[in-house]
Formats: sequence, structure tokens, C-alpha cells
Amino acid sequence: MLLLSIHQFALLLWPKVQHLLLISLALFHLVGPVPAELGVHQGALSPCPSPAHCARADWAMADPQAALAALVPVLESLPRTEVVEVQGSYLHATATSALFGFVDDVEFYADSQAGLLQARSVSRLGDSDLGVNSRRLEDLRRALVTQ
Repeated sequence: MLLLSIHQFALLLWPKVQHLLLISLALFHLVGPVPAELGVHQGALSPCPSPAHCARADWAMADPQAALAALVPVLESLPRTEVVEVQGSYLHATATSALFGFVDDVEFYADSQAGLLQARSVSRLGDSDLGVNSRRLEDLRRALVTQ
């Protein structure tokens, strides 16, 4: 009779446990409803409902429309990020987290009159994003500066 130690038994089961865990996490893809406040309202993106799960910024740009166009390939190159809509001076994308599939809405508005590119990133679900949205906007701003 073959006797295995607990450690050996755990090592044999670990690949199956990992597989089961990944399948379980995939079932918890937490999309949430599309926020009603997306888009441009009275010449601006909506303010953040809460700074705990939303970030908003206005970036001074010589040509906000060109900056908006430059963001499209940057966003398309990011993992788990999809450009949903580009219409005129407005861009909407979604970014999905790797672990639980939380979806964040990322939007931009090129305000050429004011010389601003407005940026907003908001989580659909949860009370806190642990700073993900503000870091995302900062990374995208840096990507624009380096182009």
C-alpha cells in the first residue's frame, strides 16, 4: 500500500486546485451596469460620484483633438482594455481587471475651446478601487507626453 505524506498529497492535488480556482474566478466576472452618467453633459464629463472609486482630470493640451486620437492606439495596446466608442470629441473605453473581471469605464473629452483633454475613469462596482483609476489616468497622461 502506498502511503503519501500530507505534503506529497498536496503537491499532487495542487494543479487540480489551481484549475478549479481559475474556473471559479472566471464565474465571478463582475461587470456591473454601464453608468448612466457616461458621456459629455453640458460641455464636460461628469464629476466623480466618489473619489474612492473614480478619478477625474483636465489636461492642458495644445491640440486636445489630436491628443484624443493619439490615445486610441495606446488604449488598444493595453491588456484587457477595449475602445467602445470614438465619436467626434468623445472616447469611451472599458478596462477589465485580471483577477475578478471588475470593469472600469474610461472616458475622454477633447474640449478644444478650453484647450483641455478631460479624462475620467470610474469603477462600475465596489466602494474602493485602491487607487487603480487615478494610476490609470496618470499612466495615460504620461503616455501622451512621451509621444
